[in-house]
Amino acid sequence: MNKGRMEAFSDGVIAVIITIMVLEIKVPHGADWSALRPLIPTLLIYLLSFVFVGIYWNNHHHLLQAARRVNGQILWANLHLLFWLSLVPFVTAWMGESHLAVAPVAVYGVVLLCSGAAYFILSRALMSLHSKDSALATAVGTDFKGKISVAIYVVAISLCFVSPWLACALYALVDVIWLIPDRRIEKELAERANQRDTAAD
Repeated sequence: MNKGRMEAFSDGVIAVIITIMVLEIKVPHGADWSALRPLIPTLLIYLLSFVFVGIYWNNHHHLLQAARRVNGQILWANLHLLFWLSLVPFVTAWMGESHLAVAPVAVYGVVLLCSGAAYFILSRALMSLHSKDSALATAVGTDFKGKISVAIYVVAISLCFVSPWLACALYALVDVIWLIPDRRIEKELAERANQRDTAAD
């Protein structure tokens, strides 16, 4: 099954998610700089969520670049990921409206955790359809970043009941971890392309 339609659908859904998030930011009533002050926590939460969704879009794109084909199981795994990502605007708005109350921050963490688990399921479903020596399997490897991210999310959710701000700091830490460029898939695809070119010569 061709992967193009799934990739296009996913791009569209993620674009809508980002659009909904920015529409949730209320315009200040005043016209001076001080009118923005109450919005600072909301803007910071929006930035956190924007980076989070952007990281998923980036990694999803790279994952599908390495994949050759998809099947029904992968389509459902992809929808599972999109389901959790589609909840990001809701939990982002709730956190902003509540000024980082415990319950919204905890639920935000659960959505981040479930998104990470869904991405892991999608990557494993893709790997099961490709050979063990495929570019996809080689590039993804043990997925250390994914595992450490899940562990941090679990710790952060637990810390919500002690300090919501500290939990948010850990959520941001995961974003920072993933912002560090991960060239595994690009490198693996480039190496295989070079090998094909060499063999052709």
